[in-house]
Amino acid sequence: MASPSSCFPLLLAFFAVVSLSEATFPGRGLTLTLVNNCPYPIWPAIQPNAGHLVPERGGFFLPSLSHRSFPAPYHHWSGRIWARTGCVGDHHHLTCLTGDCGGKLECNGAGGKTPATLAQFSLHHGHKDFSSYGVSLVDGFNIPLTITPHEGHGVCPVVGCQANLLKTCPSELQLHAPHRYGQVIACKSGCEAFNKDQLCCRGHYNSPHTCKPSSFSLFFKHACPSAFTYAHDTPSLMHECAAPRELKVIFCH
Repeated sequence: MASPSSCFPLLLAFFAVVSLSEATFPGRGLTLTLVNNCPYPIWPAIQPNAGHLVPERGGFFLPSLSHRSFPAPYHHWSGRIWARTGCVGDHHHLTCLTGDCGGKLECNGAGGKTPATLAQFSLHHGHKDFSSYGVSLVDGFNIPLTITPHEGHGVCPVVGCQANLLKTCPSELQLHAPHRYGQVIACKSGCEAFNKDQLCCRGHYNSPHTCKPSSFSLFFKHACPSAFTYAHDTPSLMHECAAPRELKVIFCH
């Protein structure tokens, strides 16, 4: 099973700074709702950062045109959510074409196989019960995804990637299904496709001054301006939403 790429922890630096910048306190009730607007089933997965609780045992089945709501952890929590697609199996063993977390329905804290579109969160931080959230294409794309807040105060935009990039993914980034006539099932990042330090922001390129957008990250950025597209990316919408009552993660919005 592949854990999240080495780029992703760098991307979470913003969320780490936010969560450590002020003393945290118990927030009021916050609901996380995952909505499947896709014309096919998905298997959402949830991975907390180290030391945080695993909501909903880390994964479940979500039929087409359905949703599932559950309470967010009451104290500070950070982590990520993604969709697994093309899965076969049962409760004991599940194999997915994208986003697989080690062959299990309930990921229980395990990371997912890339490429995958990631929703990332830092909940209940700061003296005003802030929640920060974003959508990352640093590890590639497998499904359209947006995050929509409800009843928050301050800067609470809808962010994400509504475009179906499987239709426009450059040929060198395409991931094809093994037994489906070459169907494109995901779009790799430049880092995953070529494994070069310059594209992965490694070695000499591991800083905001030397890690620059590539033609591959710009493909993602032009389609989805509010998403993170490389390790040191800074989207145009940086925000802190105070005390939202609900955060909706909508697949195929």
